[in-house]
Amino acid sequence: MIAYRLRRLAHVSVAASLVTAVLACAAADAATLAVNVSARGNQRSTWQDAFDKFKKANPDVDLKVTYVAEEAYKVQLGGWLATDPPDVVSWHDGERMAYYAQRGLLEDLSPDWNKNGWSQQYASVKEASTYKGKQYAAPLGYDAYGFFYRKDLFEKAGIKGEPKTWEEFLDACKKLKASGVAPIAVAARDSWTLAAWFDYLDLRINGNAFHQKLMAGEIPYTDARVKKVYTAWKTLIDEHYFIDNALSYDLDSIAPFLVNGKASMMLMGTFFSASIPASVKPETGYFRFPVIDANVPMAEDGPVNVLLIPAKAKNKADARKLLAFMEQPQINADLAKGWGTLPSNSQAAEPEDAISKVGFQTLANTKGGIAQFYDRDMTKEMADEGMKAMQQFYSDPSQIDALLVRLEATRKRIYKK
Repeated sequence: MIAYRLRRLAHVSVAASLVTAVLACAAADAATLAVNVSARGNQRSTWQDAFDKFKKANPDVDLKVTYVAEEAYKVQLGGWLATDPPDVVSWHDGERMAYYAQRGLLEDLSPDWNKNGWSQQYASVKEASTYKGKQYAAPLGYDAYGFFYRKDLFEKAGIKGEPKTWEEFLDACKKLKASGVAPIAVAARDSWTLAAWFDYLDLRINGNAFHQKLMAGEIPYTDARVKKVYTAWKTLIDEHYFIDNALSYDLDSIAPFLVNGKASMMLMGTFFSASIPASVKPETGYFRFPVIDANVPMAEDGPVNVLLIPAKAKNKADARKLLAFMEQPQINADLAKGWGTLPSNSQAAEPEDAISKVGFQTLANTKGGIAQFYDRDMTKEMADEGMKAMQQFYSDPSQIDALLVRLEATRKRIYKK
């Protein structure tokens, strides 16, 4: 395992160095752009289609694009921004964006928001793009999170309709298990998939105001309200409602569970819709995370992907041209469609995909607030420790108290509160 990790780190380091060399070789007057891509879906081709349209509309701009694998990108971004960055970079909203804005590494885009009408078109994600009253990000697509499920397996188990309440959800899990199907698939090897469970249980039990204070390090992890979240989660684990050996599976290896009917539900972002084969799409539905406490306003996770202009960018004029182009309603919609995400521009056409349509309407009608996702709403060090603790909890849910004591010690060290 140690040798594997060292080889992986070496691979990431080499990849990052190559990216730096490519960017450094770009013509001095070219507008340079670096975007992070994963192997899933049509990410690269969707980006390239938008850039080709930009070049056609702006033949005077020499645009140099570098595509970077996700892991290498995460390693390299901070170094770029602090030294010799591209003119535009892709990243995430919320704390992820604020982390660099706080350090003076991002260009203030507030004038662009005012000039281009983004405050109206992107009203729902303006707060997530703002740090201390100024906007630093140009929003792209975002994801709604909810349950993908197999309609045919629900029917076979005698489940009538999508669960609206926690009691209905638990009853559905019980019936699915009795029918011989694992109720829930989860790719627990990817710790962020567990973070989605923590987010939603906390949002439904304690609400978004509490959740954001917890994300900001203002609430002790030994608070009874945090334990209540883990206790509700423990019930699902104790009842064996999740697939066996979930810690062995990452997201890329979990899709067959739903496709082959070995599991019935999965809590995941709407981007996952693009991974569902056409053969099972008609039998696949999608519903909002159920109500746990009717007195708590319904909040959702809606993480936003963004473009940023580094403070040290050399060609900010052309960088702003690119951002203005990418923020147009049609381009925003095209990017979202290609990625399997949702357009964050209010003037963009509603998605045609049935699952994306539900997610779009859910976020558009959310009254309790939109969170950016666990590891995008808090400082990275705390998020990493929190998600590692979630995997430990999943492996042994009997250790809730000891786990929360350790997280509280970590919170005090990181936030000094």
